[in-house]
Amino acid sequence: MVRPDRSTPSPRWMAPLLLVVLVLAGALLAGQLRLLPELGNPFATETEDRTGPAVLKSLRDMSRYEGASGTFQVVVDLDKDAKFLPDAVRGSRTLFVGTGSVGAYVDLGGLGEEAVTVTDDRRGATVRLPHARLEKPALDAERSYAVTKERGLLDRLGDVFSDNPGDEREVHRLAVEHIGEAAKESGLVKRAEANTRDMLENLLRSLGFEQVSVTFGEEGGGRG
Repeated sequence: MVRPDRSTPSPRWMAPLLLVVLVLAGALLAGQLRLLPELGNPFATETEDRTGPAVLKSLRDMSRYEGASGTFQVVVDLDKDAKFLPDAVRGSRTLFVGTGSVGAYVDLGGLGEEAVTVTDDRRGATVRLPHARLEKPALDAERSYAVTKERGLLDRLGDVFSDNPGDEREVHRLAVEHIGEAAKESGLVKRAEANTRDMLENLLRSLGFEQVSVTFGEEGGGRG
């Protein structure tokens, strides 16, 4: 028994379609291999970045940036004398070496929308920040110590009935106060602002900005 031939002839439009596909594939391959330098890629797409600036939120997330810190040491000489009694009877003198650190930071958490300005082409950015501020001095207990303690007889007797004999809270307070004053005169605030400016300029340039300006406002640079 002879089986009928089930194959059907190809439609007439198949040959022209295959020819068009081969031509386009050849043009694409030539463009990729630079065989036809003047012929562009017919399937190439143009990319345009329409992303809005996300700089401000990034700055807010940082809350604050500690741009500089310093370590200071002061010798506190606390002398207490009784007006009508000799030092051997009533009075005290303490020499205390206080060592502590102070950080300077720029507050980024409270920045408003006007703090960052971005140009239309997203190539330039201006950031306006408050001045740097000093943190409260932190006394290092391991590196602070009393050199000498001299107390009169009545002061020694008073220590016997005291809940905290040899109390050094006053010399600690004085050490912290003097370290804070030294930090104000050290230029720590200006260094923190310079380091913050460098950090933000590098950050924004890494995000594609070519022209970056960082300025600081008129707020005082007192302690935080």
